[in-house]
Amino acid sequence: MTAGLKIRENVPLAPMTTFRIGGAARFFAEVENETELSEALDFARDQGLPIFILGGGSNILVSDEGFRGLVIRIAMKGISLMEVPGRDDAALVTARAGEDWDEFVEWCVANELAGLECLSGIPGLVGGTPIQNVGAYGQEVSETIVSVRVLDLEDRSVKDMAGSECGFAYRSSIFNTTEKDRYVVLAVTYELRKGGRPAIAYPDLIRVFTGFDPSLAEMRSAVCSIRASKGMMAKQGGADSHSAGSFFKNPVVSREEFEEIAARAAKLGVAGEDSPVPHFNVPDGGVKIPAAWLIENAGFGKGYLKGGAGLSSVHTLALTNRGGATADEIISLKNEIIARVEELFGVRLVQEPALIGFN
Repeated sequence: MTAGLKIRENVPLAPMTTFRIGGAARFFAEVENETELSEALDFARDQGLPIFILGGGSNILVSDEGFRGLVIRIAMKGISLMEVPGRDDAALVTARAGEDWDEFVEWCVANELAGLECLSGIPGLVGGTPIQNVGAYGQEVSETIVSVRVLDLEDRSVKDMAGSECGFAYRSSIFNTTEKDRYVVLAVTYELRKGGRPAIAYPDLIRVFTGFDPSLAEMRSAVCSIRASKGMMAKQGGADSHSAGSFFKNPVVSREEFEEIAARAAKLGVAGEDSPVPHFNVPDGGVKIPAAWLIENAGFGKGYLKGGAGLSSVHTLALTNRGGATADEIISLKNEIIARVEELFGVRLVQEPALIGFN
C-alpha cells in the first residue's frame, strides 16, 4: 500500500451516516484517488473480505452489528468545466464522486448553469446521484447526466458509461438493480444549460412563482426553504434531520390499481369526491401516489414514535432517529408501516435506503 492509504480497524459508522445509527466497520479506508481505491480493493481480496462503498451516508441504514468487512469511503474531489463542441448554450461539468452534492449544485447555480437547481438541499455526495437517479421538485439527474465514470469490480477496468447505458428509471438505475454492487462510481458528467431558466414543474414551486420568472438562485433558495420546512435540508441539524430522507418511494400503480385504492380510501372515509386521493399521472399510463399520504391515512401521523425511532415531526415520509434509536427499531417501524398500508390500501411500499450489514 502507498503511504497515503491507511486501513483502520473497528471504525464507528454511525457518525458517517445521516441516520446516526449503526455499528462499526471491521476495516475502514478512505480513498482520494483511483490508485488508493485499487489498493483498498486488493486488501479486501487478499483478506477475503466483503466490501461496502460509502459515500455521504445519506441513503443507508447500517445494522447495529456494523459491517464485518472493509468499508471504503470515497473522498475523490474535483470539478471541471468543458465546452460542448458547436454549442454556445451548453456546458459539460464533471464532478468527482466525493464532492458534496449540495455544494456542487450551489456551484452550478453560482455559475449560471441550469439543470440541477431543483435538486438543491439534498444530502449526500455526487457519486450517489446516478445510483438512485436522484430527483426532486420536477427534476431528475438522469435528465442531465451525459456519462458516469465507473470502476468495474468484475475485471477492475475503468470505463465511461453513457447515460443511456445506465438504465435510469424512477429512483433507480442499473447501479442499484440489475448490476448492483458491480460498479464503483468515480465521477459524473452533466450537460447543463448556460444562463438557462430554472425548471418550474412541481406544484409547490408553481405556487411560489406564479406570475414571477425566478433566477436560478431564487429557485435554489425556494427549494431549500421547502426542504427545510420538511426537515429534509442538507446539514439542517436536529432530530428531524437524523434520517435517510424519504424512506419510501412514491408508489406508481396502474390506472385500475389506482381506482381500487381510491375505492378503499372512500370506504375508510379518508377520500371522496371533494377530497380525492392525491395523485400524478406519469408516462405509460401509470399513476403516482404520494407515499406520505398513504402513511398518514394508515394512522401514522407526524411524530409517531416506536421506541427510539419515529416519523419526522414535519414530514411522515421520513423515518428518524429520535435519539438513541437502534437499526432494529427503524426496521420494526418500517415493517409496521408497510404492513398497515398494504392492509388498508393494497399497496406495498418500497424502501429507498440500502440496508448495510444485515443478514
